[in-house]
Amino acid sequence: MIRSELIQIIAEENPHLFQRDVERIVNTVFEEITKAMENGERVELRGFGAFSVKQRDARVGRNPRTGEAVQVEAKNVPFFKTGKLLRDRLNGKA
Repeated sequence: MIRSELIQIIAEENPHLFQRDVERIVNTVFEEITKAMENGERVELRGFGAFSVKQRDARVGRNPRTGEAVQVEAKNVPFFKTGKLLRDRLNGKA
């Protein structure tokens, strides 16, 4: 599912809301999650999962074409851990 499909589904399920308002709501939610993660905060959506930032240390990697050693810088990467409710639904336990 992509963002526009999510907006369309929410708009169809809530006919009292204009599509532009639904789009603004969805964009605001995503923006707030992004801002929190930029600040190193953890974002938890109960029953769904938690977004956090993990730091990867600098390391020596390999160029897959040449096999040459390449220095890879330290970086922050987004991480998502599913919630128990979501895991259970995916495994047919709910």
